[in-house]
Amino acid sequence: MQINPHIYNKPLQTIDKNANDIKLREQTDSFEALILKTLLDTSLNMDNPLYPKEVGSEIYQSMYKDSISQSLSGSFGYSDLLFNYLKELQKES
Repeated sequence: MQINPHIYNKPLQTIDKNANDIKLREQTDSFEALILKTLLDTSLNMDNPLYPKEVGSEIYQSMYKDSISQSLSGSFGYSDLLFNYLKELQKES
């Protein structure tokens, strides 16, 4: 399989209103949220030796990072890049 370098230089596509494009956009947004969650888990390490850990604090921190990643997904560009790449592969096949 050969990657077409022109895929990355195309302007962002608007989403067609067909069901496949909407489902594909949801999946690429979910993938971007997963990338952002991993990034937030690494960067927002909230361990502080001055404050003892509260019961359930890890659960709340995980929920907090998950909600941030869900709200930010679709705006960092990974989703658009993946969506455009997969649409281009779909056209070629």
